[in-house]
Amino acid sequence: MNAQDSGSPGRKPWSPYLGGALSGLLVVGSVWVTGKYFGASTTFVRSTGFVERVFAPERVAALEYFVKEAPKVDWQWMFVAGIFVGALLASLASGTFRWQAVPPGWAERFGPSKLRRGIAAFCGGALAMFGARLADGCPSGHGLSGSLQLSVSGFVALACFFAGGLVMARILYRGR
Repeated sequence: MNAQDSGSPGRKPWSPYLGGALSGLLVVGSVWVTGKYFGASTTFVRSTGFVERVFAPERVAALEYFVKEAPKVDWQWMFVAGIFVGALLASLASGTFRWQAVPPGWAERFGPSKLRRGIAAFCGGALAMFGARLADGCPSGHGLSGSLQLSVSGFVALACFFAGGLVMARILYRGR
C-alpha cells in the first residue's frame, strides 16, 4: 500500500509487521494476565444480551446461554472496545483517519448506495456471527490463538479463513 492508498497524501500507514508483532504481544499478555486467549464473538452476543435485558430482562434471565455466559463487562468486552479505540488512535496518529461512507472499491463495484452497502454489511455480519457461534468461536480465537498454541486445528482454521476470504473477494469484486 502506498501513501496515496492510505487516504492521506504523504503519510504512510503503519507496518503490518508491527501490527502483527503487537498482536502477538497482546495475546501473550492476555494469557499471562487472564489465563485466556483472546477472541471477540462472545462479546457481541453478550452485548446483545445487554440491550435485550433493557427490554425483556426476564427473557435474558431465562435463556440458557445467558445463564452460562452472563451479559457483563469483562476482560473480553474491554478487549473488543479496545480494538475500536486502538484502531481510532492508530489511524489518527498515522494521519490515515477519514470519514468514508462507501469505500472506492465498493462504489466502483456496487455503486455508491449507502443503503445497499448497509444491507450487504448487515447480512455479511449476521452470516459471519452465525458461523462464529456455530464454530464456538471467531477467527481470532480459532486461527490466531490456536496457531499460537501450535494447534493443528488452529493452522487449518487460519488457512480456511484466508482461503474463504480470497474466494469471497474474488466473487464480490470479480477479480479486481
